[in-house]
Amino acid sequence: MKRQFLLYLFILSLLMNVFTYMYFSKKEASTQNKYTTLSKKFNDSIQTINNRVGEADYFSLEYNNRAQNYLAASNLDYIALAPKIKEDLLEFNSDPEGNKYVDQSKIGDQKFIINKIKILNHRWIIADYSNGSLWGEVLLMYLVQPDATIKFETISSYLYSPELN
Repeated sequence: MKRQFLLYLFILSLLMNVFTYMYFSKKEASTQNKYTTLSKKFNDSIQTINNRVGEADYFSLEYNNRAQNYLAASNLDYIALAPKIKEDLLEFNSDPEGNKYVDQSKIGDQKFIINKIKILNHRWIIADYSNGSLWGEVLLMYLVQPDATIKFETISSYLYSPELN
């Protein structure tokens, strides 16, 4: 009887070990599979984001080699020029009538000012402007004068209708 009991106990412990081994080995394989799947998904997401950023920055002075070469040929450093362009354009926001380059007149007490600027290349800027309740966009041309001042010219401006805001 004692021998049978020990035999049953041995068989039971053997079965428990086999089932435990199978459980943990499949769990490890499942975890590794999940990790591989998530890793692939994250890599694909990162690649997609990088592609989108590359597409968005295609029209940007920071990534436009031809525009940079043009400025370099004029003895201008685009890295130092970009903040100066932004500062000079935003200085016009302090005018009581609003920024004159948005091509919009003041409405009541609300003046139109430029909020965000993107320098597209060695000649063009796109900017977002608003008066707090209306928004628009403007395409500007800029020229760096020989005395290092910057001249701006409005090419086109668009004010979105109030229903779209």
